[in-house]
Amino acid sequence: MTNPFRGRTRVADTLMRCTAFAFALFAALSKGAAMPADAAHGEQVAKRWCAACHIVAADQTGGADNVAAFASIAKMPGFNADNIAQFLMDPHPKMPDMQLTRDEAKDLGAYIASLAH
Repeated sequence: MTNPFRGRTRVADTLMRCTAFAFALFAALSKGAAMPADAAHGEQVAKRWCAACHIVAADQTGGADNVAAFASIAKMPGFNADNIAQFLMDPHPKMPDMQLTRDEAKDLGAYIASLAH
């Protein structure tokens, strides 16, 4: 006597294998997307977008008088690169809407954090 569920089992096995493969592929691609922040790129972003108001590097000669230098921000108690990156994702009235990508915001946060030393 033949098993009436035999064909369904092969389909279920194939479906399970495809699902496992898709999950493994997603996990591998997700790890690539979660690259560590790049402080050197953050410095480039800072010089392009932030240097008009903030002092973003030690060799910068001027910025706005009423705006904190990045090194001062980095040394504030409780400063966190991830928090500043999240802050930069939303436009704020006193700052231009830079429309940074998540990676640019993370890189900028990492750069600011590097100035605490």
